[in-house]
Amino acid sequence: MEAFLVSTGLVALAEMGDKTQLLSLVLAARFRRPWPIVAGIFVATLANHALAGAVGAWVTQALGPDVLRWVLGVSFIAMAMWMLIPDKLDEDDADAKPRFGVFGATLIAFFLAEMGDKTQVATVMLAARYDAWAAVVAGTTLGMMLANAPVVWFGERITRRVPIRLVHGVGAAIFLVLGVVALLS
Repeated sequence: MEAFLVSTGLVALAEMGDKTQLLSLVLAARFRRPWPIVAGIFVATLANHALAGAVGAWVTQALGPDVLRWVLGVSFIAMAMWMLIPDKLDEDDADAKPRFGVFGATLIAFFLAEMGDKTQVATVMLAARYDAWAAVVAGTTLGMMLANAPVVWFGERITRRVPIRLVHGVGAAIFLVLGVVALLS
């Protein structure tokens, strides 16, 4: 349960102000059809994070405990620093044409935008840390949905009221603590 709850919270925080959250806002404004957008986000996130979680589980098996501890500790501290750098949506992502309908366009755009993203990297690290693939993937997927679904439905009103710098600071502090704990344990 700890792996699920930590994964949910960390990814929900990491996603605030992230490029995929901005992509959710653009898709909602462009298509004005929230249900296929949210469904596309869910399927893309589940697929992406399942792959990332599998990589994390493999890393757990491939590295010895001492090497894994150092890799995780340094990775969590690096993630803390990365959290403090705001994302921007690429112009190409905003101008994508919906060849495959709203659901298909969302699924493809979101899956590709999530490649190498903070939340994908966090999923790899969390799966390696907890050695609980299903709980981590379920938690990170829920965290993504908690951060993105409201943006699709409520859009710009939310983004104006959420202090993104504060959310990023809290997320960075949590990653920093996890890194230090991993290095000291």
